[in-house]
Amino acid sequence: MRIIAGKYKGRTVKFPKSNLVRPTTDKNKESIFNFLVNQIDFDGIRVLDIYAGSGSLGLEALSRGASEVHFVEKDFHVSKMLEENINSLNAKNECKIFRMEAIRFSKIKEHEKYNLILADPPFFNYDVHIVVKNILDNNFLEDDGIFLVERSIQTKGKDEEAFQQNYFRKLGDSLIYIFNKEKKLL
Repeated sequence: MRIIAGKYKGRTVKFPKSNLVRPTTDKNKESIFNFLVNQIDFDGIRVLDIYAGSGSLGLEALSRGASEVHFVEKDFHVSKMLEENINSLNAKNECKIFRMEAIRFSKIKEHEKYNLILADPPFFNYDVHIVVKNILDNNFLEDDGIFLVERSIQTKGKDEEAFQQNYFRKLGDSLIYIFNKEKKLL
């Protein structure tokens, strides 16, 4: 896996060999960021990468100009690899890792506001439905913020019922859902 664009372009992002992590493919990441670049000015934004895994999505945003990226990753060993990836970019001052479950993080009442929130949970993990609701209800997004969730085509029915909207875009076997502060698809 690599960083596609920006100041860290071409740098490798390591990920653990574990069934706990399902990294977004470079092709999907490129499609996601091609869309986002037309929606957001990355310079100086604050980003939240939930279910961060190796941190590939958040580090891509950092490379493109985000000033601060917060990562949420519950697994200790996976978060250690995330920390290695951050350190390999000398980006420790711009990054913060929250070692906790996404549901617990999404319930925090006193929190930062983010311009971009990225969620790429394990495909058959359904706690993301609660996390999306909590984040939107608890006002994690800035007024012009975007919340992007990557899911599997195999979970489409349950996801669309829980999110109360259709997917935005299909990328291979992934479906992309996008929310704004009003909980609506863009």
